[in-house]
Amino acid sequence: MSASATVTAAKDLREIPGDGGWPLIGDSLDYIFRLDRAIHERYEKYGEVSWGKAFGTRAIALLGPDANQFVLQNRGDLFASSAWEHFIANFFYRGLMLLDFDEHRMHRRLMQGAFQREALAGYLQLMNPRIASTIAGWQSGARFRVYDHLKALTLDLGSEAFLGHLPGPEAERLTQAFLDTVRAPTDLIRYPLPGTRWRRGVIGRRVLEEYFRRELPAKRASQDADLFAQLCRAHTEDGARFSDEDIVNHMIFVLMAAHDTSTITLTNMIYRLAKSPQWQERLREESRALDKPVLEHDDLPKLESMTWVMKEALRICAPVPGLPRRAVRDCEYKGFCIPAGHMVQISAWFTHTSPLYWTNPQRFDPERFSDSRAEDKGHPFQWIPFGGGAHKCIGLHFGEMEVKAILHQLLLRFRWSVAEDYEMRQDFTSLPIPRDRLPVRLERLQ
Repeated sequence: MSASATVTAAKDLREIPGDGGWPLIGDSLDYIFRLDRAIHERYEKYGEVSWGKAFGTRAIALLGPDANQFVLQNRGDLFASSAWEHFIANFFYRGLMLLDFDEHRMHRRLMQGAFQREALAGYLQLMNPRIASTIAGWQSGARFRVYDHLKALTLDLGSEAFLGHLPGPEAERLTQAFLDTVRAPTDLIRYPLPGTRWRRGVIGRRVLEEYFRRELPAKRASQDADLFAQLCRAHTEDGARFSDEDIVNHMIFVLMAAHDTSTITLTNMIYRLAKSPQWQERLREESRALDKPVLEHDDLPKLESMTWVMKEALRICAPVPGLPRRAVRDCEYKGFCIPAGHMVQISAWFTHTSPLYWTNPQRFDPERFSDSRAEDKGHPFQWIPFGGGAHKCIGLHFGEMEVKAILHQLLLRFRWSVAEDYEMRQDFTSLPIPRDRLPVRLERLQ
């Protein structure tokens, strides 16, 4: 039965199966410590549609590409992305992802210019020197912690591209404030009690707001090429502009979204290339063939093998494993009624790693994205690391550019490896990151 937005007679609708999990916390611990297995167990137990409780809310899980399409295409504006507010509104409120319908369309239209080709090429010019100087300073060794070094680098790059400069002497304080806001939303104690991640996140948000408000007047008066300045200048054909409050909210949200997802993607690419040295060498030769120490924007589509590896890393480990929405009104999906006001969740992680949709889904196989195989084309919503529909990630091309720019320079300077029996385990406390921060043996190339 195909998805339908029309609720049929109640007698024709099936009851949604599911369970509430543990008292008070529901399935929260499962999603924090073993999401990769728990989401498949839910499907095996209940099928495509089920209800459960986690992180203080009851939600209906809709699993598979059909569900992804139904929710993300959102025909008739059935679902609101403001469902994210339950998780992150205290720390990233009124970011683009949390807005809906006409307001979202207006804000997205204003922001779009900051992610056009010319703007992206400008960001790359700002970032390349920082990538070069940072990677040049990395030391060879047996336990180089990839995730920690990449996180520091992408934060710096976010500052270069989005602010136009590193934030001076207070950089360490701002970095800590930013990290605290990112970690806070998955705290089981959802109140700012002393010593909690939630409280540290509330304080961190305040620090970031104070910084951006202080910098705003100078940015409004500048002709800089960074994102902060571009948002200050952005306007529609009829003269609409962002308020100061809008700009502060968007800057904090974009900095979070750009840095976290790029760090996770790169970490997983480096891990897979460490486990598959033949692919690492293939990408190194591809980068050497460009005969350039740093990438220019026109070089990005030339790195075909790197594109496949990036897509495969995003498939195996989607940086944002699930996407919540809230039903605006009663609707029907495959014979089940979704009541108005109810939270729904779709899962990129389930769809990306299910044998129902991929050949040997746990195997690292970048050529599944080649034109000759095109496994990702089996369904238009089978590969969704950037979401889809009206809320598809506005920064996806920025993310691809940043990932390729860093990996290109890393391939030219270093070779890396892990022990043959090493397996990277994910920590799902906030977004999926390696529990041990991915230690590799890093060797400088002559």
